[in-house]
Amino acid sequence: MASQPSGVEKEAINEQVIANTYANMRSEMNQFYSKITELEMEVSEHSLVIGAIEPLDPSRRCYRMIGGVLVERTIREVLPAVQRNKEGLEEVVARMNEALEKKKKEITEFELKYKIRIRKADGDTQEEGSMKEGSAQGVLVGPASGQ
Repeated sequence: MASQPSGVEKEAINEQVIANTYANMRSEMNQFYSKITELEMEVSEHSLVIGAIEPLDPSRRCYRMIGGVLVERTIREVLPAVQRNKEGLEEVVARMNEALEKKKKEITEFELKYKIRIRKADGDTQEEGSMKEGSAQGVLVGPASGQ
């Protein structure tokens, strides 16, 4: 008899499975956000490099890191490669944004299907605000005159 789960236990297990699935979906969405941010940073770095070496003489020497090895090349050789890499990164960012939008829709549908609501604790945000103010007030400054 103890091995037979009752209706309440099955419901609790179902709720737990739903909660775990939802948490996993949110985690995947956060991973998309962080990866997109990381790739956008790389795109901006590529843009900075392109902006820095574009006006220079194409026969000038420059160095490029390839697989952990620093290689000496000319700007004429490096500039097109950096531009291709930047374009490739931009395409990946666009695809990741599409995947993120799909994941957001999937999460929204999941929330609607299982009537999931996210509670925002108002008390917590107020306490955090007061703690931030209190920490800023914890600075002691001595008198301006040299006594």
